[in-house]
Amino acid sequence: MQVHGDNLQQKETAGVKYADQKSRQFLREIRQQYDIWRRANQDLKGPGRTETSQDKEILHQRVALFTTYKEFIDQQKYAEKFDSRSNLHSSVLEEFIYYLFHDIVAEFAEGALIGKAHTFKDIFFMPPDYAAMLKAPHARIERKDHDFAIGVSVSARLNCAGQEKSETHHFQIPAVAIECKTYLDKTMLEGSSTAAEQLKLRNPNALYLVVSEWLKLTGNVNLRKFKVDQIYVLRKQKNTDREFRFLPDYERNPVYLDVIEHLFSNVRTHLTSNWEGGVSHGLQKGYLL
Repeated sequence: MQVHGDNLQQKETAGVKYADQKSRQFLREIRQQYDIWRRANQDLKGPGRTETSQDKEILHQRVALFTTYKEFIDQQKYAEKFDSRSNLHSSVLEEFIYYLFHDIVAEFAEGALIGKAHTFKDIFFMPPDYAAMLKAPHARIERKDHDFAIGVSVSARLNCAGQEKSETHHFQIPAVAIECKTYLDKTMLEGSSTAAEQLKLRNPNALYLVVSEWLKLTGNVNLRKFKVDQIYVLRKQKNTDREFRFLPDYERNPVYLDVIEHLFSNVRTHLTSNWEGGVSHGLQKGYLL
């Protein structure tokens, strides 16, 4: 799922909004570099389900490819032409996360859920009256959008006792959910925390992560109160408003390989570990959590 590529294609085929000469020129320039980035990531294989001595070098190459393309598209002329509302720049990180985990997920199953997702949040039932309630469940599915998820797509048929008529509903259940941010501030973190808490009420084995390039939090924030499992800041750097990033004396940190290694290891460990739990399992040990 090339979410950034899809975003780029939408702009290339837009009728009016990006029809001016400069927009068309910029989109052609970006397309050329994007195709190079996409093909290089598709040709590069791994890391996979089993840890190997080549993992670090593969991750290093993926980070180098991401850095080259991100530095290109983050040039001032492109940033000013395609603002944050266009999601052109922010979607690069989402596609990078897809390339990072594509091969390990494919080793589990080709049909696994991976990429931007509308995951299951809750189910409730709303028949119009009691007579209708006896004939069909009238189920409603509440969903939550996630920038990136690894999981499974599930179909379920529901019917009332004694009735042949059934309803078919489709669910996306995440094992891992990742929110991708250019920068992370307190409001965004609070939203992610709420989403993580709601997700784990129905899917307690899910891993919920936040990945951002920059951080916009002060030291007065109590990170322990938030329900996310981990927060990654790829550049190990506080956020600076975008216009200041174009000043000659601004020092932009790179995307650090050790952060990507920790992120990948965290997800791989979760996907390959035993999720056994619950009251019966805990009672055997004498402690439940």
